[in-house]
Amino acid sequence: MIKPRGPRKDFLTTHDLANALEALSVNEHQHAVKGIKRGIERESLRIQDNGAISPQGHPKGVGSALTNGHITTDFSESLLEFITPVSESSTQTLKQLKDLQKFTLEKMGDELLWPISMPCFIEHQDDIVLAQFGSSNTGQMKTLYREGLKNRYGSMMQAIAGVHFNISFPDTLWQSLHSLQKSNASLQDFISEGYLSLIRNFKRELWLISYMFGASPALCNSFLQGRKTDLPFKKLGKGTLYLEVGTALRLGNLGYTNSAQSSLRVMYNSLDEYVAGLKKAINTPSEIYGDLDDYKSENPKQLNKNILQIENEFYSPIRPKRNAKSGETPTDALLRAGIEYVEIRALDVNPFSEVGIDIEQIHFLDVFLTYCLLKDSAPMDWKDSAPMDWKEQARSTENLDTVVNQGREKGLMLNFNNTQRSLQSWGDEIFTQLTDVAKWMDNAYGVNYYSDTIKRMATWIHNPELTYSGRYVSQLKESGLDNGHFALALASKYKQSHADTDYSEFLKPWLEQQVIESNEAQAAIEQADTQSFTAFLDAYFDGK
Repeated sequence: MIKPRGPRKDFLTTHDLANALEALSVNEHQHAVKGIKRGIERESLRIQDNGAISPQGHPKGVGSALTNGHITTDFSESLLEFITPVSESSTQTLKQLKDLQKFTLEKMGDELLWPISMPCFIEHQDDIVLAQFGSSNTGQMKTLYREGLKNRYGSMMQAIAGVHFNISFPDTLWQSLHSLQKSNASLQDFISEGYLSLIRNFKRELWLISYMFGASPALCNSFLQGRKTDLPFKKLGKGTLYLEVGTALRLGNLGYTNSAQSSLRVMYNSLDEYVAGLKKAINTPSEIYGDLDDYKSENPKQLNKNILQIENEFYSPIRPKRNAKSGETPTDALLRAGIEYVEIRALDVNPFSEVGIDIEQIHFLDVFLTYCLLKDSAPMDWKDSAPMDWKEQARSTENLDTVVNQGREKGLMLNFNNTQRSLQSWGDEIFTQLTDVAKWMDNAYGVNYYSDTIKRMATWIHNPELTYSGRYVSQLKESGLDNGHFALALASKYKQSHADTDYSEFLKPWLEQQVIESNEAQAAIEQADTQSFTAFLDAYFDGK
């Protein structure tokens, strides 16, 4: 970890991860990493049994999308989001995710959950109905925000699903690091700096996540809606386009990106710098969206005319987070109390898991994110400049784009500190270090699954057919099916699997009670409103 004010003189400035692990392996600190907490948010489109997007509203049987904290919607009425509580047990988290999806499927009739990231067959973007959250000012604001997304970027992009992985490290680890580094900073400032260090390292090697777990190399041609693309798509069946060596279209130029944000220079070298970058974007008028009517108009098409309507519009593969108080913006929460956890937003839905993510991915992410935390986060020649400048951020984006489109190409070269380096060479180096981190974590937890996972996945670097995208393209070809029919078969299989499995963590009566309570909570919010919608938003934006 590196403080933005100047180079530290401690074991983490040596650029040698081994020194950090050695310092943390003494009796006093060897168990400090125990207690990692996680939470998962899995998105999934509701589809009809013919594979088309569902035209139905949010299932009433799962309660209010506004106030149910575990089952809600994202952009559209048909894009469900399942949210687990924070837990130290990854197996418990996956069981909770399974129970939430099982319960929802029971309330969906003949509909299915789409098991991949890129959307099903959608004839026109107007078939994608914006999520509705009731008549309260808060609910209307959420829907108008989505109206703005539709008019800015189109609804097709918003139909893409992903998995968000939230992680926080235990106080014991932060206290050990604080002590070992003899830091004069407050513990919370130290923690925030540490998470920003993690984020910088994650961004540098984000391409590895796309290579390993990218699972969206194919799409239904309806997704393009007449748009032209220079990508070297191959055709399969009647309506499938795929990249022979691609990994994650969701993370590329056709996916969940915002070209209008390319001018934003949101940096991660200090918390103040990060917040200032976002606040500038939500307060700066946009040259692109200025002609769209905002909330002050009779027929608004967006919340406001700024570069970002609100902070959530900022698309980033990783975000620093703090649980906000009622009425508090995400950045104000960060300024109030610092970074509490990080949200990884770069994961495709895993098509080989009935819940969209599996235990080995979690084990890998535990190790990879711990590695990102412990290794130095400044370039070798860094002195008094920013640990990660804008040019380096641009290189990380360049590498991600390369892997998204060509990641499984043998001999692929990436930009490593402005020199060409093969994906295999860089990947081998990372996995060598991950092996050491995994061994230390196994010792701390008294397990062996971290090392086993890293050992197995290390083989993927030289065998791209073992990656998720490699497996997906191979099985798609073997099936002889269009991408839509292939995914539909998986959806049916997983629905049956959920039906055949008993509840384990969230029992059905408890889930039914959440439905009742969420409906009551929405009604209470609506009854408590005293302002007009315009006055409500005036007050909201005046306070941001």
